[in-house]
Amino acid sequence: MSEPPRHGGPTRPRARPRARRRVLVAGALILPVAAAGVAVGAGAFLPDLSRLTPSTRVLGAEGRLLRVFPTEPATGEAWRLPAHEADVDPLYLSMLLAIEDKRFPRHGGVDPLALARAVAQALEQGRVVSGASTLTMQVARLLEPRPRRTLAAKLLEMAHALALESRLGKQAVLNAYLTLAPFGGNLEGVRAGSLAWFGKEPRTLTPGEAALLVALPRAPEALRPDRHPMAARHARDRVLDRLVEAGVLSARRAAEARAETIPTQRRPLPRLAPHLTTRLARTAPPGARIETTLDHGLQSRLETLARDAVPTLAPGQSMALLAVESRTGRVLASVGSPDDLDESRCGAIDMTRAVRSPGSALKPLIYGMAFERHLVHPATLINDRPVRFGVYTPSNFDDGHWGEVTARDALAHSLNIPAVLLLERVGPLSFAQRLAQAGIPLRLPAGTTRPGLPLALGGLGVTLEELVGLMAAIDAGGRAPWPSPLPRTDTPPLPPAVLAPDAAWQVADILAGSPPPPGYAPPTRGNGGRVIAFKTGTSYGYRDAWAIGFDGAVTVGVWVGRPDGSPSPGEYGRITAAPVLFRAFERLEGPPPGPRPGPSDPFAAITRTADLPAPLRRLDDPGGPARYLPADPLAPRVVFPPDGTTVDLGTDADALVLSARGGQRPLVWLVDGRPLVSAAYARETRWSPSGPGQITVTVIDARGRADTARVWLRTSAP
Repeated sequence: MSEPPRHGGPTRPRARPRARRRVLVAGALILPVAAAGVAVGAGAFLPDLSRLTPSTRVLGAEGRLLRVFPTEPATGEAWRLPAHEADVDPLYLSMLLAIEDKRFPRHGGVDPLALARAVAQALEQGRVVSGASTLTMQVARLLEPRPRRTLAAKLLEMAHALALESRLGKQAVLNAYLTLAPFGGNLEGVRAGSLAWFGKEPRTLTPGEAALLVALPRAPEALRPDRHPMAARHARDRVLDRLVEAGVLSARRAAEARAETIPTQRRPLPRLAPHLTTRLARTAPPGARIETTLDHGLQSRLETLARDAVPTLAPGQSMALLAVESRTGRVLASVGSPDDLDESRCGAIDMTRAVRSPGSALKPLIYGMAFERHLVHPATLINDRPVRFGVYTPSNFDDGHWGEVTARDALAHSLNIPAVLLLERVGPLSFAQRLAQAGIPLRLPAGTTRPGLPLALGGLGVTLEELVGLMAAIDAGGRAPWPSPLPRTDTPPLPPAVLAPDAAWQVADILAGSPPPPGYAPPTRGNGGRVIAFKTGTSYGYRDAWAIGFDGAVTVGVWVGRPDGSPSPGEYGRITAAPVLFRAFERLEGPPPGPRPGPSDPFAAITRTADLPAPLRRLDDPGGPARYLPADPLAPRVVFPPDGTTVDLGTDADALVLSARGGQRPLVWLVDGRPLVSAAYARETRWSPSGPGQITVTVIDARGRADTARVWLRTSAP
């Protein structure tokens, strides 16, 4: 006898399976009807396409990615890289279609055969056995994600799929999937997935890599290789098994693919030239594809060079490098700092565009102007001895004097007094106009109203970009386009010449003979070496160290210093920046350029003073012997701050370097007549001023010999 019902009534079967079948039957009846209706007016169901807006990308000259920016918040702040069929490995596409939508080329967005099979299986089993989602339907879902997968949502998804195929076509739909498919975290698109998990573009995927990229979008968070490597491996292997069944892969290739390792770490997307790319992206619309002239490989190598140099820098110091193709102005590499995220070195500041004092770096233009006007010749003799120009008394960097030297040697060894003598002949105003002609505006120290002789030794403000542009023009024969990182579609008219061709040749020839930095021998073209013509510079107070050089094809500039403008005592262009410059040239690929063509006028190439016309054999001082100072090579001299100059203390007035050369110790330093007791034996010390204004600095040696510098101090506004 059967047991009576527990609740006093007849037993009834569970209602849930019957309800599910009713839903499935309704779906089987509704979906084909809805699909037919949608097919007529598909355009009304086109989904929002704004998510197809990709990340802004900055590309190098070869089309390789330099930098990717996340998309706008309105579209998800994702790393979304656009992709097309030609961007991916054909094997990946074959796998994708075999696994996700094998009839994709033949259906109109909704696959009726897959839909009928899914409904039939559901009716038979009482549960969903297989889906009917096509690639197009997946694209519709990616364009307008919905949290709940209801029947209404499925119908709308199908309507969107039909509309997408009707309006965009097969190729655009496939490209949309390749752009929007999720690959874990905020990675969207097969290119982002391939770069993040394998560190390469998806053009050359291995079978194992391609299979993993096919599997990931099915459950991108649950299958993230960096968090769930075993789940990712199992998902990949299941894809490989199905590909063998479908005949896409042989059993042997599938076995080899299973042996491939699963990546366990997400790689960063390309982030080269962060300062330059950020500047370009700010002026571009969202999703822009920005092409540049940068050489991807050189940019990477120079950034590595800057990072490797950080341990040699003093605390707070930064570095910048800029490489330009001399004749075209194409920027090949731009390094604004060793690390733009290093707050201790103010790394976010792009020091290729910061205005600084150039020190002696502008001397080549002074000499070039004197050469083209035939005021002097490289073989002309110039008297390097102490001289006073009114209240201005320049001195050489080491406070020594060479006596009578040729203009060639004076420029090659960066002697100060000959440069000031030549600037007096050329004229400071004429020099300033030539700078403007070269693209360098005149930025004088506060309180200075007109250009003067201190321009020869850095009494103005310039940027690394401007110095590189000037030297590139000299390398190119006196005229070159201004440096630009953006490709030009036409041939722009050349700017006015910076120097006459023969004068530019003379300057380049002299700079090629500059003494190399410590540890480097001067190479010669005869033994296959790269001849680097270069000029260094050190600004007042050791605030900036420069080295700008060229080899006949490429011009490279290096700046080293503190972005806040504070001094770096004892560091100067030749020992601080020049070695970095030479290492930068070592990172150029390809053979060095051939010999530089000679001047058009043989007169420019004369090397012997005796072969010059009499008026050019010696530069006589029009001021006469009266303004030459008595030279005592053993007397102390105030090297910094130079007499008659204005010194910028930066944003704080807490450290002014006082430096002297010569003299017999002990030395006594006085500021405004008051001795600095702590600096009794120092040739270099620091003094803390109370604020801006005029000061008098005096150094006295043990024999009572003295030297004095009168200086104006100013403090930059914070």
